[in-house]
Amino acid sequence: MPSRQEVSYFGAGPAPLPTSVVEAGANAFVNFNDAGLGLGEISHRSPTANKILNDAKANLSALLDIPDNYEILFMQAGGSGEFSAVVQNLVPVWIERRRRRAEVDVKKAQPDAEQAEVDELVFQRLQKEIDEELKLDYLVTGSWSLKASQEASRLIGSKYVNVALDARKANGGKFGTIPAEDSWSLTPTKKEGGKGSAFVYFCDNETVDGVEFQQFPKSLEAQGQDAEDERLVVADMSSNFISRKVDVSKYAVIFGGAQKNIGVTGITIAIVRKDLLPSPHRDSSPCSPPPNNSLYNTLPIFNLWIAGQVMADLMAEFSAQKVSGQEEVANKKAQLIYGALDKFPQVYQVVPDASVRSRMNICFRVSGGDDTKEKEFIAGAEKRLLQGLKGHRSVGGMRASNYNAVPLENVQKLVQYLEDFATAQ
Repeated sequence: MPSRQEVSYFGAGPAPLPTSVVEAGANAFVNFNDAGLGLGEISHRSPTANKILNDAKANLSALLDIPDNYEILFMQAGGSGEFSAVVQNLVPVWIERRRRRAEVDVKKAQPDAEQAEVDELVFQRLQKEIDEELKLDYLVTGSWSLKASQEASRLIGSKYVNVALDARKANGGKFGTIPAEDSWSLTPTKKEGGKGSAFVYFCDNETVDGVEFQQFPKSLEAQGQDAEDERLVVADMSSNFISRKVDVSKYAVIFGGAQKNIGVTGITIAIVRKDLLPSPHRDSSPCSPPPNNSLYNTLPIFNLWIAGQVMADLMAEFSAQKVSGQEEVANKKAQLIYGALDKFPQVYQVVPDASVRSRMNICFRVSGGDDTKEKEFIAGAEKRLLQGLKGHRSVGGMRASNYNAVPLENVQKLVQYLEDFATAQ
């Protein structure tokens, strides 16, 4: 039986965790801080649980330099639940802004009208604007953003969903590139002569397809418009979360499942601008309201503790560099793997375009996708205890996931195998 140290795991998620966190977690699950109870048993509303929660929030805030006007939410389940939550929370924000604007206009036009008459006129105008102007913009660059756009269509109807970019159209029907921004069909903002969208959604790193945005899209930068006409940007960062520096202030919402770079399955982290969160006067929301400090229901405290330990380790390792230190490591590891693949183009073919290669999920084919050769590659890798290299079942091929907890030493073992396999062909 191989030991943990002998196995090099490159699975796409659940992903490897730092061994020190796993070992500490084993003890914490049995008897946390010598309290006679494990972390899976303590009350989620206990002082111990609250400290774990607050420490995790503080570490994440420090790692990413999250501004004070953002709330960190920890929620149950996986990131795909946010496909719905984004729509169910931000569409009401758009509607409420339009309602306020309509009410001001109606009262200005009819200052003597009774409130009931004002309400009726506002309602009629709002119905018309929703029907004619409500749009949700989606940049579809891979399987996960596609699923998010499909969920939005299911919830409110496809007429309201504007797929501003379908990357398959520029790549022979397959994902693997991000076309130039001037080819995107974003809903024009008021400043651009349009009505604006409720939000723009994109997946920063497509786990299945190995496509990553290399920087924040220029066309989504703030245009200086007033708050009623701003372009709200939503990003799914599930598979590149805390792997590089992010200017949080450019986003309305950032979310990610924990099981890639930050913990185990079972929790999702959302960073949400506070003015966009449900107020006590609005209808209930799928998100855990901030007054409950992420404890609207029973948060899995053990899962949260694991995530908190991962963040604490990063803070301790990189100190003043914060997440930029991890970014340097991630870039170095990715460069090593891509370098080995590019060295043998007759054997390995990287799937996505070079301009959008993911640092986290490195997708490639062996001998042009030859089934026999790819099986041979996997068999040889497993003999060396290089595991988790099969591509997603929907696309096949190979995928080496280069998450934060994958040690440089393990990447070097993979690189050596890539070279050995290629030279043996």
